[in-house]
Amino acid sequence: MRSLPLPLALTARLTPVAVLACAGWALTSGPDKSSADGHRTARQTPTQSASAPSSTQVSKTYAAAPGPCTSVPTATLASLVPGAKATGKEIPSTDVKLRRTCSWNALKGYSYRWLDVSFEITDSDQSAKKEYDQRVTEKGGGGPVPGLGDAGYSVVNLTTEDKQETREGVVMARVSNALVIVTYNGSDFDTKKAPDTDEINKGAIQAAKAAVGALQRGTSG
Repeated sequence: MRSLPLPLALTARLTPVAVLACAGWALTSGPDKSSADGHRTARQTPTQSASAPSSTQVSKTYAAAPGPCTSVPTATLASLVPGAKATGKEIPSTDVKLRRTCSWNALKGYSYRWLDVSFEITDSDQSAKKEYDQRVTEKGGGGPVPGLGDAGYSVVNLTTEDKQETREGVVMARVSNALVIVTYNGSDFDTKKAPDTDEINKGAIQAAKAAVGALQRGTSG
């Protein structure tokens, strides 16, 4: 009887979000001094205030990341990661308000699947757009996903190590000042082949749509 090959350590590649802070302060003071009969007179223009600095406030649609381990329906998880516990495992974060990630993985027979769902909150829509555009540029070769948040993108890649294939799909979505990132991959340790591109791509998009819906509903963990 052949023994079951040990699965590879498939680690989801997560790019930490760049949290950009923006605060603008303009302090206008300083009297225009002139002398007349030994007395000093301070002048100030009508539009300036020496006592109150001006600031620009940025409104944020999302102030905190939702609970990632409740972002994908149980039935969807069962189809994407057969044999995985529906509760998943949340990855420790230095600031759970700004970034939260949940992971599911399981080996059923010889088939291995891994799913990660991550929420990242930035300070503004502009910051989220900048980060989203940068990541799309870094992960070239994919294409847009229509109807996924304000902008959606997916890419699938195949890697081979010791003759074992692994196919991984990454879907990124921007929703106002939030980013949703899904990583979904799989391998077959009997055939050494990876699932086909269509299966991985559709699975990643399905999970991403569920996660975006959870974000928009304000799901909390």
